Amino acid sequence: MMTDEKIKHLEFIQAIVSRMSTNSFLLKGWAVTLMAGIFILSSKDTNQQFFLMTFLPALIFWGLDSYYLHQEKLYRYLYNNIRLIDNYEQYNDKFTLQTDKIQDVPSWVCLLFSKTILPFYGILISGIIILYYIMGGR
Repeated sequence: MMTDEKIKHLEFIQAIVSRMSTNSFLLKGWAVTLMAGIFILSSKDTNQQFFLMTFLPALIFWGLDSYYLHQEKLYRYLYNNIRLIDNYEQYNDKFTLQTDKIQDVPSWVCLLFSKTILPFYGILISGIIILYYIMGGR
């Protein structure tokens, strides 16, 4: 049976998971917007160096997106562990949100190459390279 405390604890964790998911979605939107803006600037001024400057933000967004996915997975793991506790009244870490001891979730570096992250940023970076060469880059 679920107690009110356990339900509230799970709601706290679910709110964090939702925030991490929203952050990841917003990062993808900002990455596309920023890349499009830089492409427009570089085509207007025909300065090919702008294309090279797009790599740094793309890599930063890629890393941040992986970090948020890692955090989301940590909290999903915590949620599942709290959900499976039978006697929550005797649980020592009530309302804990600590994920530092969780080892069963892949690191954010491993998640750089996950099936949800790699295709998006792979296409984005491939697009940067292709447009650089189309615009006459060397």
